[in-house]
Amino acid sequence: MNKLTVTDGTEIYFKDLGTGQPIFFHHGWPLSSDDWDAQLMFFLEKGYRVIAHDRRGHGRSTQTFKGNDMDTYAADVAELVKFLDLKNAIHVGHSTGGGEAIRYAAKHGKDRVAKVVLISAITPYMIQDERNPNGVPLEVFDNMRHNTQHNRQQFYQDLTIPFYGYNREGADVKKGIQDNWWRQGMMGGIKAQYDCIKVFSETDFTEDLTGVEQPVLVLHGDDDQIVPYATTAEKAAGLLKNGKLIIYPGLSHGMPTIDAEIINNDILKFIRE
Repeated sequence: MNKLTVTDGTEIYFKDLGTGQPIFFHHGWPLSSDDWDAQLMFFLEKGYRVIAHDRRGHGRSTQTFKGNDMDTYAADVAELVKFLDLKNAIHVGHSTGGGEAIRYAAKHGKDRVAKVVLISAITPYMIQDERNPNGVPLEVFDNMRHNTQHNRQQFYQDLTIPFYGYNREGADVKKGIQDNWWRQGMMGGIKAQYDCIKVFSETDFTEDLTGVEQPVLVLHGDDDQIVPYATTAEKAAGLLKNGKLIIYPGLSHGMPTIDAEIINNDILKFIRE
């Protein structure tokens, strides 16, 4: 099993497959590197080296009590990237992982990152306040915290429905996808996952977005019921120095899994540009 022990003693699990230009994948909350199966296989077969890790507190990494914050997440990635000596890498982040990818690129990746892809990402800022009046109300995240602490087993099953748009008319509901989401969530530590709700809802990535010089592709579905695109993707694209935005009609937050063919081919085109 591939694990790196980072500075504070936390073990970070990772997958590292293939050769060629590296693509590093950053998963969403409360999932793991397993959520990238469709991308790992696709890009591996295209001749790329694919790397994905389980964020601290998630998946097979240490179920951390401390360090569950975005700066530490990015620092963990930096240690892993250095350990693997990844250069000219593409960093692809989904949801919370999008925040992690852009924070890593801005703070640590100047000489190692070629491009960044943000998929259904939380950037630049999720929560509703005086600076972000159209953001998501605090009560929504308080409810997520309550259910994660007191009802995680059922909450993680219920959350798959809006996550994949399975509540929409005509949706092709696949129980295996729901079960796999639940499995990944339950592998992680409850304290780390609880803490991460504050991280993905309240972290401001404005400076990260404006500071990144490399090309950044922003992908989002306009039927995302978890991370609304108008307050994230559209704003993020406007802050980037070298950004490209694609909004997909009708696609859900879980589009990297259920619409993998569309997403993978658009990422591949961007990488090859």
